[in-house]
Amino acid sequence: MISIVDDDESVCSALTGLIRSLGYIAHGFHSAEDFLQSAHVDDTSCLIADVQMPGMSGIELQQALVANGHKIPVIFISAFSWERLKARLASSNAICFLSKPFDSTVLIDCLETALRKLDDAR
Repeated sequence: MISIVDDDESVCSALTGLIRSLGYIAHGFHSAEDFLQSAHVDDTSCLIADVQMPGMSGIELQQALVANGHKIPVIFISAFSWERLKARLASSNAICFLSKPFDSTVLIDCLETALRKLDDAR
């Protein structure tokens, strides 16, 4: 299952639809807190998370997951400049960093890389 966490409802919905069209099970969440409180944390194979969100950021979400023993591959997305975020993301071990708007084929490539990495780790 692929989980998408983005506070922008249209982005979350579009990404969820795209992932489902590829044949994956996908669930969208409008906040990191909603995702963490869901029953889907344990069965998420890849997380697509917005970096900048109200409340917990995507980076803080990944840190919380790691602290709780979840090593879910993460694809970060952001509408903000990566240059400003580079220092915060340097130690994140993310699979990809995508700037909004991004090409869906690039996201699909990142997703396939994340799922291969997960399979290799098992």
